[in-house]
Amino acid sequence: MTNLADLPLRADLVGRSAYGAPQLVVPVALNVNENTHPVPPDVAEDILQRIRAALHEVNRYPDREFTALREALAGYLGHELSRNHVWAANGSNEVIQHVLQAFGGPGRRVLGFPPTYSMHAIIAASTSTEWVTAERDADFTISAPTAVAAVQRERPDLVFFCAPNNPTGTPVSLETIAAAYDATDGIVFVDEAYGEFMPADAPSALTLLPGRERLIVSRTMSKAFAFAGARVGYLAADPAVTDALRLVRLPYHLSALTQAAALGALAHAPEMLRMVQEICVQRDRTAAGLEALGHRVWPSWTNFVLFGGVEDPAALWQALLDRGVLIRDLAIPGCLRVSAGTATETDAFLSAFAEVTGRSPVGSRA
Repeated sequence: MTNLADLPLRADLVGRSAYGAPQLVVPVALNVNENTHPVPPDVAEDILQRIRAALHEVNRYPDREFTALREALAGYLGHELSRNHVWAANGSNEVIQHVLQAFGGPGRRVLGFPPTYSMHAIIAASTSTEWVTAERDADFTISAPTAVAAVQRERPDLVFFCAPNNPTGTPVSLETIAAAYDATDGIVFVDEAYGEFMPADAPSALTLLPGRERLIVSRTMSKAFAFAGARVGYLAADPAVTDALRLVRLPYHLSALTQAAALGALAHAPEMLRMVQEICVQRDRTAAGLEALGHRVWPSWTNFVLFGGVEDPAALWQALLDRGVLIRDLAIPGCLRVSAGTATETDAFLSAFAEVTGRSPVGSRA
């Protein structure tokens, strides 16, 4: 049987592994930070009607500029953004790929701060962009002096922040982002995939965009809009950035069906975002339950919780899986990550966790 070693694979891909989050059929899946609340029935019906209408013209190529979608996304984001400031693609991973294709590539470097979203490094590798790293401060934070020192030391062409950070859930201050921007002549990319889960009074990096033509802020519809299976990510930036991304995108990269579905979801944004409030309740309930069981929990501005104090993460992960609960082992020493689920899923996780650790169940249903 042929294997990779038998193929003329690109040299810089030899020995690398593909993204590999477990995809298992289990009663309680809390491992990949999905929105565990389904799209509300009335919203789903509107989306289906829009897709049906799009099907009548699916023999034609879609709007290459996805004009209506960019208008809707700009309206949703606010901050006086227009469609010219907005770009979208098949999930935020393709958005990241476009950015690295346009501003990275052979001979260029992108700076990241691990532990962070694993796809940043993987997409860097796929675009032949060198991935360089800097250490975080205590408690997985990044201060402005730490960011500036890393930029001055590494001289990257791009700086990536995940804010709030995945997998730790911790925020990145606007002061840190602005300081990094001032320290480099390159692109500063802020991945706000979990932006809707931040505290209501926490400002988005979108507020930093005016006057910063090299700043990019990305978002996704996967989390807050329960659209992980639809694959819609987007960014906001200076219009010159979106012009640059047109140079690398494939023609007609967003299907007419994807555009129709996303427009349907955005038309019901207030209803969709009510799910975020419930998810945050379950996130906080999960955190409180883990703390009551003696584990350290990092503050989270996302839809998941990172917890420490685990003697054998692999064994605990397997023991929970044996009880039908799937969480995530990210190889952070002594830590595991669990996504916020429904109230029933939170019950199941806390019960299984207490059973595995031999402690009494905690955390009454919120």
